Amino acid sequence: MANAEHSGRPAEAFGATAVDTARTRLRAARLGFWLLAAVLAVRQVAVVLGTPRGERLTDLETWVGPNGVLHVNGSLYDSTRFTGTPFGGLVLKPLTRAAEQALGWGWTFGTLLLVAALGLVVARALPQPVSRRTALLAAPVAISLLMLSLPVRNTLWLGQTSIIPVLLVLLGCFVVRDGRAAGALIGVAAALQPTVLLFAALLWFTGRRRAAAAAGVSFAAVTALAWAAMPHDSYTYWVHHMAGVGLGGEADALANQSLHGALLRLGLSGPPEIGLFLSLGAAVAVLGVRRAVRCARDGQLLLAVALTGCAAIVVSPTTWQHQLLWVLLAVVGRVGKRASDRYVWPVAVILVMTLPAKMMLPNMAVLYPLRDNAVLLAAVAAATVVPFLPRTSPYYREPIPTEYARPVPTRWKHVPLLPFLKRVLTRPNLLLELLLIRVTYAAYQQVRLAATGGSNSAGRVRAENHGQQILDLERFLHIDIEHWANHAVVKVAWLRDFFDFYYESFHFVVPLSVLALLYWRRPVDYRWARASLGFATLLALVGFWLYPLAPPRLMPDLGVIDTVHGVQDFSQPDYGTLTALTNQYAAMPSLHFGWSLWCGLVIAIVAPKWWMKALGLLHPFFTVSAIVATGNHWVLDAVGGALVVGGGFGLSYLFMGPRARPAAATAVTAAEPAPAEKEPSPSG
Repeated sequence: MANAEHSGRPAEAFGATAVDTARTRLRAARLGFWLLAAVLAVRQVAVVLGTPRGERLTDLETWVGPNGVLHVNGSLYDSTRFTGTPFGGLVLKPLTRAAEQALGWGWTFGTLLLVAALGLVVARALPQPVSRRTALLAAPVAISLLMLSLPVRNTLWLGQTSIIPVLLVLLGCFVVRDGRAAGALIGVAAALQPTVLLFAALLWFTGRRRAAAAAGVSFAAVTALAWAAMPHDSYTYWVHHMAGVGLGGEADALANQSLHGALLRLGLSGPPEIGLFLSLGAAVAVLGVRRAVRCARDGQLLLAVALTGCAAIVVSPTTWQHQLLWVLLAVVGRVGKRASDRYVWPVAVILVMTLPAKMMLPNMAVLYPLRDNAVLLAAVAAATVVPFLPRTSPYYREPIPTEYARPVPTRWKHVPLLPFLKRVLTRPNLLLELLLIRVTYAAYQQVRLAATGGSNSAGRVRAENHGQQILDLERFLHIDIEHWANHAVVKVAWLRDFFDFYYESFHFVVPLSVLALLYWRRPVDYRWARASLGFATLLALVGFWLYPLAPPRLMPDLGVIDTVHGVQDFSQPDYGTLTALTNQYAAMPSLHFGWSLWCGLVIAIVAPKWWMKALGLLHPFFTVSAIVATGNHWVLDAVGGALVVGGGFGLSYLFMGPRARPAAATAVTAAEPAPAEKEPSPSG
């Protein structure tokens, strides 16, 4: 009554308004994800069909004979390019010349439809009950992740059929109700990809014995049919090539992400390698199926299917990239008791399945075995050791809530713009942080190089013209000190060595040290500082892209001595010792100075003593001296670096509000926990 008297409408109206607002946002988010899925699908079509014939659908093109697809004289395996089973060849043989002419559009769109169907089945197969938000967003999110995944992209590019076995298994497990029909679908899938027969064990031990028997019978029947129709090809595949070994490429190639391929890459061969492969493969298969059975009995059948698929990846003699989709399905598993840890497993799986391995790990020889077998290791981990939570665990639906700092008042009404990105009091997961930092830096390197078209020669003329513009502006402002400072330092050997060392060594060491100290001692400030640094770097990438700039050392007529990289050969289109690694024309803004200024400001803000603050502010001073004295940057580059750092701090404030006050911060009580699904993103 009081509410009605003072506001003119009953209290229920406020609740109704909030619910309507939430529904509107949910519908908008759903529409956005569907648009994203559509954009990704269009992009995949454009990439495939925009590539000249002979460079796209390369596997499919090799199956095309004079009379149509797989209408070839002799064996299907004469070229070793066809990696499918004889039954797969039998299915494709009826395709004619008319089908060949439509391979580009027809095959690509058909594959996209299969991917869409796969995403819809996955969304339907999520463990129940699910929230309304999950139910509405699951399908577009699943389809988007599938479109982004390397196996789907590889399937579209090569013109492979590897989506079909995965879809048949999911249809048999989640859509078809009749046990015999479901088993028949899985048997047909196994006839297309033999290690899928491992799913018969999952069906058997989960009580679906009729379906398991039907899977075995249908596999045997269609394989026998193919043997009767193509005895020579069947002998070649099952006996000579031992279920496909040696088809499609060398077994020790990086594209073969099976245990057999990894052992060959490690230098093992012959009987010892075969014995180790069989013993380890059997152990992974047993452990994977046992864990899958437990998950299925726990009501997590989709996770059980994913674990069985991961075990199949490991035990297969050859598992090419387009056959690795099972690992992505394991993203549905929940790992970790704390809400802040829930992102580690799904983020790791998505990164492994969507990004090249070189972006995951540094280019260091000691890490090559991990980098070269990243997907295999993810499959082995999922099948054997990742501690997925059972639904009976009290932490499955209600993890230990994240502690949030009390919001700090702001001067502006609409700040923060993203109030759901709350300031968190606890440390983020270290593994997730290291993974994201590595991937972010790898993406930064790629974009930085791509800013001039992928090579320095592509943007050399434009970058040198911009360099002349900067020089003219500095002369107008009377700050063109680069030549003078460079030659003055060159004359003093110890000063030159000092600035060279400072330029090469402190650019990464100091920011990483500041981040590490904040992570360990000041986790609240770590998140705020890390977000500001990320925004500043993103703004710098925009600058690199829009304004490629030659530094003073790469201006042919300026006479600046490159004290760090050595003498440059200006007669060559690409020159300098780093041209193969980075964009030499990413000078504006200077992130050497920008990151150092970020370090100095963060230290000045959070350090408890005045001398620490002063020492921190010396770092950007020495850095700006080093970048100018060594000829690597213009003075105005440092100004640009300061602007992007200011923009980084400003965006962090605008999106998430002021940094939390650790001394006065109060955690949200357990009576008001934030659900795991509302956990702020890692950028928060």
